[in-house]
Amino acid sequence: MAKRAAPEVNAGSMADIAFLLLIFFLVTTTIETDSGINRKLPPTDEVVDPPVIKQRNIFTVVVNKDNRLLVEEELMDISELREAAIAFLDNGGGQGEEACDYCKGKRDTSSSDNPEKAIISLKNDRETSYKVYIAVQNELVAAYNDLRDREFALLNPMAGMTYTEAQKRYSDPRSTATEKAKLKPLLDEVKSMYPQKLSEAEPSKTN
Repeated sequence: MAKRAAPEVNAGSMADIAFLLLIFFLVTTTIETDSGINRKLPPTDEVVDPPVIKQRNIFTVVVNKDNRLLVEEELMDISELREAAIAFLDNGGGQGEEACDYCKGKRDTSSSDNPEKAIISLKNDRETSYKVYIAVQNELVAAYNDLRDREFALLNPMAGMTYTEAQKRYSDPRSTATEKAKLKPLLDEVKSMYPQKLSEAEPSKTN
């Protein structure tokens, strides 16, 4: 009995199908963009006469290798960090030209003079966990945002949004140029009242 020949598979169009699938996935796939941590690095130019910074205008935050938090050389839980940073930034202890008329802090003369002078210094150990480091960063940035939210609401009661929401809308590429032009001066005004001065020192190695 004669054997029947096996039917052949027409593979002539397989290359075209694979090419179409490739084009389909390239067009439909969305690639996430990691924006990273927004930090302004100091200029590389050497400063001949560096400005004199008073110790009371520096809020020192240290994270050691055991992920323990030292704020102004005292142990502190991370849940208390934001409130402590706000108290420092909003203190308004300056006198005369350094006075802050919009600050609502205790006006302690041993703490920061005004938000323009106030600097938060963050230093971590090389063995500090990344999770704790980011958590500390988030709390410090949140302190600035809370103060900016407060002032934004006071200055723009009809805006119907917080500073944080307005900043997100301004950064959204889907926002129109007209909307961004309206938001920019409002955001800049609040930023000038509470400029984010977060200094990060070189990580140290604890023996």
